[in-house]
Amino acid sequence: MIIFKNKKILITGATGGIGTYLVKKFVSLNGNVIATGTNEKKLENLKNEFPNINTIQFDLSNHSEIESFVDNAFSKLNGIDVLVNNAGITNDNLSLRMKNEEWQKVIDINLSSTFYLCKSVIKKMLKNKSGKIVNITSIVGHTGNIGQSNYAASKAGMIAMSKSLALEYAKKNIFINCVSPGFIKTNMTDKISEEYKNILISNIPMSRLGSGEDVSNTVAFLCSDMASYITGETIHVNGGMYMS
Repeated sequence: MIIFKNKKILITGATGGIGTYLVKKFVSLNGNVIATGTNEKKLENLKNEFPNINTIQFDLSNHSEIESFVDNAFSKLNGIDVLVNNAGITNDNLSLRMKNEEWQKVIDINLSSTFYLCKSVIKKMLKNKSGKIVNITSIVGHTGNIGQSNYAASKAGMIAMSKSLALEYAKKNIFINCVSPGFIKTNMTDKISEEYKNILISNIPMSRLGSGEDVSNTVAFLCSDMASYITGETIHVNGGMYMS
């Protein structure tokens, strides 16, 4: 049985579709959760739903403030045992039409911010010689996708970065892995037309979209003591749509 009692868990992008499921999962497993996001109202709603969590409003594009943000989270929790990097954005466009700022913003938030967060949190984890980090990537980081060269590059970069960090800190008992969701039922996918959704589902061997719980279950496993010999890996949660 997976239990996170007395474990301190920092979750970014906590107000999104998958993020809310991550918070719910770790709270249900008795984790001490601090949830972060950019939208103050959504953070308030999350706090109302899960009164025992802590919340911090923070914009991850402020790279120079990330270390102070981690210090603040560490102080609120009195430690960080688990980091889940779930925050991410899309800014889609065909490559020849993509503006420089559309490319840079996605790379800055999805890849650079994740690196700076990992770097700052690992400094804390090294003192305890233990820690678990899970970076949420995407099937698109493996397959590519039309109009998402920036997003695909950022997610593929996260995977390679996570492998490098895993190699650097394995001997310090710090585990760094990725979870790569396929098409997950969220508010974002709810906006997709039924016609296009049916096309997507036809390419999924399990013939359904995934759920936020499918993702959060996998993340919880990787962050638990049950995954004590897994690092540098990417676990795919996509219903068989992509098999590496």
